[in-house]
Amino acid sequence: MYTNAAGVIPIVEALIGKGAALGTVLAFMMSVIALSLPEMIILRKVLRLPMIATFIGVVAGGILLVGLVFNLVL
Repeated sequence: MYTNAAGVIPIVEALIGKGAALGTVLAFMMSVIALSLPEMIILRKVLRLPMIATFIGVVAGGILLVGLVFNLVL
């Protein structure tokens, strides 16, 4: 799913309104922006594929960790 920082806000609001956990919604919001196809195309211009794969792995792991922590704490 592609969206921008402003476009994800109504989606997040709807998810929270439907009862989704805050950590899950936060992780979704971060991943839509950080791991989008346009972001990968931009990174492709300055990084090689192994570094992009490392970036995706580190960012995805961090986003999952933040989502889990928020779900456990809140």
